[in-house]
Amino acid sequence: MARLVAPPLSLYIHFPWCVRKCPYCDFNSYTLHGELPEESYIERLERDIRNQAVQVSGREIVSIFMGGGTPSLFAPKAIGRVLETARRHLRIADTVEVTMEANPGTIERGRFAEYRAAGINRVSLGAQSFNAQRLETLGRIHSPEETRRAAEELHACGLENFNLDLMYALPGQDVAAAVADLDAAIALQPTHLSHYQLTLESGTVFAAQPPPGLPDDDVAAEMLAACGDRLAAAGFEHYEVSAYARTGRRCAHNLNYWAFGDYLGVGAGAHGKLTFPSTGLEAPGKINLADEGSIVRTTQIRDPRRYLAGGEETLGRKNVPARDLPFEFMLNALRLVDGFEREMFAERTGLDWTVVASEIDHLTRRELLTVQDARLTPTLVGMRFLNEMLLCFVAESTGLTEAFGLSTAV
Repeated sequence: MARLVAPPLSLYIHFPWCVRKCPYCDFNSYTLHGELPEESYIERLERDIRNQAVQVSGREIVSIFMGGGTPSLFAPKAIGRVLETARRHLRIADTVEVTMEANPGTIERGRFAEYRAAGINRVSLGAQSFNAQRLETLGRIHSPEETRRAAEELHACGLENFNLDLMYALPGQDVAAAVADLDAAIALQPTHLSHYQLTLESGTVFAAQPPPGLPDDDVAAEMLAACGDRLAAAGFEHYEVSAYARTGRRCAHNLNYWAFGDYLGVGAGAHGKLTFPSTGLEAPGKINLADEGSIVRTTQIRDPRRYLAGGEETLGRKNVPARDLPFEFMLNALRLVDGFEREMFAERTGLDWTVVASEIDHLTRRELLTVQDARLTPTLVGMRFLNEMLLCFVAESTGLTEAFGLSTAV
């Protein structure tokens, strides 16, 4: 076995409420009925941070991401309290990236300056489209003009490092309309764009009742190609399947996810991942020394009411079996346009390269991957057929079943 090394560590904080649940959304979010329980939820988040901090004593937090749901439903003072609690109980890097997701329809003009004063230094705006009719189809509560005003306010208060979420392959959309949406987004001068195809996720309203007029796969591929060319011409680097950034503005938090880094998951339904290298010493802060030499997934209780009523015992913890690690690593790392170093696989899974060597050779022969100087990089075709590549790394695949002594019999 290779030596397991603790990777960079991030903090994710979940805010589960929205003004309205979008029909395409499969995130752990809930339509807000009545008054927002701001005070009680902030107190619960503070307790969650204190309880989980013991797992990562001494480790530095390199990024913080507040997602949802809609974190911008919470007042800047409340956001500041959570960040202050994190600083008291965790070791926060001086250069930490602190992102807050925001819906343009839940921001009052002038409040971004208050969020910045509270400690936010990066914002992710859920624009999705600049066509009013398509926004209505998507169940969004904001208008294109509200997105423009929010971007203006971000620039005015000095929060110029912001992302715009933008969808394509929307109902009734053609290639020209997808490019027009992108041009409208670029005009707002974001530093980052998350550009992703509308998909019908299981359990959503759209999965049960697909909206009419969805473009077919060929048209969606044309949209992606045309938009990719437009983004490159505008100076955005394509660095992940759905992410584009100006030089020096890649999202540090998401990069840590994709590089199979660690993260604390705080809040209702939040997930976490923690690596515990084998030291042979009683490392301070560990909840369970039996975790040594393992990777642990944590999950918080999903329902906000039960989360609010619960204590430390609501945090679920499960060791990731060795047979699942190749798939979990590749699920993230193969999304990166620049690929990854072979050494990273060994350090972040604790597995020898031989475990995946035959699968890598297979994908290389099919020209879905390239290998040069120990760096693995997905090809353009590989990026397009990412799911097919990932199937090679599930535990049932021939190479991995042999490597781990597994049986495919049922």
